Amino acid sequence: MRLAELSGRSGVPTATIKYYLREGLLPPGERVSATQAEYGEAHLRRLRLVRALIQVGKVPVAAAREVLAAVDDDSLGQTIRLGAALWALPQGVRPEPDDPDAVAAAREVDRLLADLGWSTSREIGNLSPAYRTLVAALATLARLGYPCDAAHLAPYAEQMGRTAALDLDMLEEYPTPVEKVEAAVAAAVLYEPVLLSLRRLAQEEESARRYGL
Repeated sequence: MRLAELSGRSGVPTATIKYYLREGLLPPGERVSATQAEYGEAHLRRLRLVRALIQVGKVPVAAAREVLAAVDDDSLGQTIRLGAALWALPQGVRPEPDDPDAVAAAREVDRLLADLGWSTSREIGNLSPAYRTLVAALATLARLGYPCDAAHLAPYAEQMGRTAALDLDMLEEYPTPVEKVEAAVAAAVLYEPVLLSLRRLAQEEESARRYGL
Protein backbone atom coordinates (compact mmCIF):
# COMPACT_ATOMS: atom_id res chain seq x y z
CA MET A 1 0.00 0.00 0.00
CA ARG A 2 1.11 3.58 -0.56
CA LEU A 3 1.42 6.21 2.14
CA ALA A 4 -2.08 7.57 1.57
CA GLU A 5 -3.63 4.12 1.99
CA LEU A 6 -1.51 3.46 5.08
CA SER A 7 -2.80 6.72 6.51
CA GLY A 8 -6.40 5.86 5.67
CA ARG A 9 -6.25 2.37 7.14
CA SER A 10 -4.42 3.40 10.30
CA GLY A 11 -6.20 6.69 10.92
CA VAL A 12 -2.82 8.40 11.30
CA PRO A 13 -2.31 11.57 9.22
CA THR A 14 0.37 11.34 6.53
CA ALA A 15 2.35 14.15 8.19
CA THR A 16 2.46 12.16 11.43
CA ILE A 17 3.55 9.01 9.59
CA LYS A 18 6.36 10.97 7.94
CA TYR A 19 7.39 12.24 11.38
CA TYR A 20 7.45 8.68 12.74
CA LEU A 21 9.58 7.63 9.76
CA ARG A 22 12.04 10.48 10.38
CA GLU A 23 12.26 9.61 14.08
CA GLY A 24 12.93 5.94 13.39
CA LEU A 25 9.68 4.78 15.03
CA LEU A 26 8.46 3.28 11.77
CA PRO A 27 10.73 1.34 9.40
CA PRO A 28 11.01 2.75 5.89
CA GLY A 29 8.84 1.29 3.18
CA GLU A 30 10.13 -0.49 0.11
CA ARG A 31 11.18 2.18 -2.35
CA VAL A 32 9.30 1.88 -5.67
CA SER A 33 10.36 5.22 -7.15
CA ALA A 34 12.35 8.29 -6.23
CA THR A 35 9.37 9.77 -4.38
CA GLN A 36 7.20 6.80 -3.41
CA ALA A 37 7.46 3.75 -1.18
CA GLU A 38 5.33 0.68 -0.61
CA TYR A 39 4.17 -0.26 2.90
CA GLY A 40 2.86 -3.56 4.22
CA GLU A 41 0.82 -5.02 7.03
CA ALA A 42 3.84 -4.88 9.34
CA HIS A 43 3.88 -1.10 8.96
CA LEU A 44 0.17 -0.92 9.81
CA ARG A 45 0.73 -3.08 12.89
CA ARG A 46 3.70 -0.99 13.96
CA LEU A 47 1.75 2.24 13.53
CA ARG A 48 -0.89 0.94 15.92
CA LEU A 49 1.81 0.14 18.46
CA VAL A 50 3.43 3.57 18.08
CA ARG A 51 0.05 5.24 18.62
CA ALA A 52 -0.51 3.11 21.74
CA LEU A 53 2.87 4.13 23.11
CA ILE A 54 2.83 7.83 22.29
CA GLN A 55 -0.83 8.84 22.22
CA VAL A 56 -2.24 6.57 24.93
CA GLY A 57 0.78 5.71 27.06
CA LYS A 58 2.26 9.21 26.74
CA VAL A 59 5.66 7.61 26.21
CA PRO A 60 8.28 10.15 25.03
CA VAL A 61 9.56 9.65 21.50
CA ALA A 62 13.07 8.77 22.68
CA ALA A 63 11.72 6.13 25.06
CA ALA A 64 9.39 4.76 22.37
CA ARG A 65 12.36 4.44 20.02
CA GLU A 66 14.21 2.43 22.69
CA VAL A 67 11.22 0.17 23.22
CA LEU A 68 10.89 -0.49 19.49
CA ALA A 69 14.60 -1.19 19.15
CA ALA A 70 14.20 -3.99 21.69
CA VAL A 71 11.09 -5.24 19.88
CA ASP A 72 13.10 -5.54 16.65
CA ASP A 73 16.27 -7.05 18.18
CA ASP A 74 16.05 -10.65 17.00
CA SER A 75 19.52 -11.40 18.39
CA LEU A 76 17.92 -11.69 21.85
CA GLY A 77 16.13 -14.70 23.26
CA GLN A 78 12.38 -14.27 23.55
CA THR A 79 12.32 -13.76 27.33
CA ILE A 80 15.15 -11.21 27.20
CA ARG A 81 13.54 -9.54 24.20
CA LEU A 82 10.22 -9.21 26.01
CA GLY A 83 11.96 -7.94 29.11
CA ALA A 84 14.10 -5.43 27.25
CA ALA A 85 11.06 -3.97 25.49
CA LEU A 86 9.02 -3.72 28.70
CA TRP A 87 11.95 -2.39 30.74
CA ALA A 88 12.37 0.44 28.23
CA LEU A 89 8.87 1.72 29.03
CA PRO A 90 8.67 4.60 31.56
CA GLN A 91 8.81 3.13 35.05
CA GLY A 92 7.74 4.11 38.55
CA VAL A 93 9.76 5.79 41.27
CA ARG A 94 13.14 4.30 42.13
CA PRO A 95 13.78 3.53 45.80
CA GLU A 96 16.55 5.48 47.52
CA PRO A 97 19.40 3.02 48.16
CA ASP A 98 20.14 4.36 51.66
CA ASP A 99 16.49 4.60 52.74
CA PRO A 100 15.99 2.16 55.65
CA ASP A 101 12.37 1.59 54.63
CA ALA A 102 13.52 0.67 51.12
CA VAL A 103 16.19 -1.68 52.50
CA ALA A 104 13.57 -3.42 54.66
CA ALA A 105 11.15 -3.55 51.72
CA ALA A 106 13.80 -5.13 49.49
CA ARG A 107 14.31 -7.85 52.09
CA GLU A 108 10.58 -8.61 52.05
CA VAL A 109 10.50 -8.70 48.24
CA ASP A 110 13.51 -11.03 48.19
CA ARG A 111 11.80 -13.28 50.76
CA LEU A 112 8.62 -13.26 48.71
CA LEU A 113 10.43 -14.26 45.52
CA ALA A 114 12.27 -17.04 47.38
CA ASP A 115 9.03 -18.36 48.90
CA LEU A 116 7.36 -18.36 45.48
CA GLY A 117 10.33 -20.02 43.79
CA TRP A 118 10.55 -17.20 41.24
CA SER A 119 14.20 -17.85 40.47
CA THR A 120 14.42 -15.66 37.35
CA SER A 121 13.03 -12.66 39.22
CA ARG A 122 15.46 -13.31 42.09
CA GLU A 123 18.39 -13.58 39.67
CA ILE A 124 17.49 -10.32 37.91
CA GLY A 125 16.69 -8.62 41.23
CA ASN A 126 17.41 -4.91 41.42
CA LEU A 127 18.04 -4.71 37.66
CA SER A 128 14.30 -5.09 37.07
CA PRO A 129 12.21 -1.90 36.99
CA ALA A 130 9.26 -3.92 38.33
CA TYR A 131 11.37 -5.06 41.30
CA ARG A 132 12.48 -1.50 42.05
CA THR A 133 8.95 -0.13 41.70
CA LEU A 134 7.62 -2.77 44.09
CA VAL A 135 10.33 -1.98 46.63
CA ALA A 136 9.60 1.75 46.40
CA ALA A 137 5.85 1.14 46.79
CA LEU A 138 6.34 -1.06 49.87
CA ALA A 139 8.72 1.50 51.38
CA THR A 140 6.09 4.21 50.92
CA LEU A 141 3.42 2.02 52.52
CA ALA A 142 5.69 1.43 55.52
CA ARG A 143 6.41 5.13 55.95
CA LEU A 144 2.67 5.89 55.92
CA GLY A 145 1.94 3.26 58.53
CA TYR A 146 0.69 0.48 56.25
CA PRO A 147 3.47 -2.14 56.37
CA CYS A 148 3.16 -4.99 53.90
CA ASP A 149 5.33 -8.09 54.26
CA ALA A 150 6.04 -11.15 52.12
CA ALA A 151 3.29 -13.21 53.75
CA HIS A 152 0.71 -10.54 52.94
CA LEU A 153 1.91 -10.24 49.34
CA ALA A 154 2.14 -13.97 48.60
CA PRO A 155 -1.56 -14.58 47.73
CA TYR A 156 -1.56 -11.55 45.42
CA ALA A 157 1.65 -12.71 43.76
CA GLU A 158 0.17 -16.17 43.22
CA GLN A 159 -2.84 -14.59 41.51
CA MET A 160 -0.46 -12.52 39.36
CA GLY A 161 1.35 -15.71 38.41
CA ARG A 162 -1.90 -17.06 37.00
CA THR A 163 -2.53 -13.75 35.24
CA ALA A 164 0.95 -13.91 33.69
CA ALA A 165 0.16 -17.38 32.32
CA LEU A 166 -2.99 -15.96 30.71
CA ASP A 167 -0.94 -13.08 29.28
CA LEU A 168 1.53 -15.43 27.63
CA ASP A 169 -1.25 -17.71 26.40
CA MET A 170 -2.63 -14.65 24.60
CA LEU A 171 0.78 -13.90 23.09
CA GLU A 172 0.97 -17.42 21.70
CA GLU A 173 -1.87 -16.49 19.35
CA TYR A 174 0.54 -14.27 17.39
CA PRO A 175 2.53 -16.07 14.68
CA THR A 176 5.98 -14.43 14.86
CA PRO A 177 8.34 -13.45 17.69
CA VAL A 178 8.21 -9.76 16.78
CA GLU A 179 4.40 -9.78 16.82
CA LYS A 180 4.46 -11.44 20.25
CA VAL A 181 6.72 -8.70 21.63
CA GLU A 182 4.66 -5.97 19.97
CA ALA A 183 1.52 -7.42 21.56
CA ALA A 184 3.20 -7.56 24.98
CA VAL A 185 4.19 -3.91 24.77
CA ALA A 186 0.74 -2.86 23.57
CA ALA A 187 -0.85 -4.84 26.41
CA ALA A 188 1.43 -3.18 28.96
CA VAL A 189 0.16 0.21 27.83
CA LEU A 190 -3.46 -0.57 26.95
CA TYR A 191 -4.44 -3.61 29.00
CA GLU A 192 -3.19 -2.71 32.47
CA PRO A 193 -5.98 -0.11 32.90
CA VAL A 194 -8.43 -2.88 31.94
CA LEU A 195 -7.06 -5.15 34.67
CA LEU A 196 -7.16 -2.35 37.25
CA SER A 197 -10.77 -1.59 36.34
CA LEU A 198 -11.72 -5.26 36.62
CA ARG A 199 -10.10 -5.40 40.05
CA ARG A 200 -12.10 -2.42 41.26
CA LEU A 201 -15.33 -3.83 39.85
CA ALA A 202 -14.62 -7.10 41.63
CA GLN A 203 -14.02 -5.19 44.86
CA GLU A 204 -17.40 -3.49 44.48
CA GLU A 205 -19.09 -6.86 43.98
CA GLU A 206 -17.31 -8.48 46.90
CA SER A 207 -18.09 -5.54 49.17
CA ALA A 208 -21.78 -5.69 48.25
CA ARG A 209 -21.80 -9.46 48.82
CA ARG A 210 -20.26 -9.12 52.28
CA TYR A 211 -21.77 -5.90 53.58
CA GLY A 212 -24.76 -5.12 51.36
CA LEU A 213 -25.30 -1.81 49.62
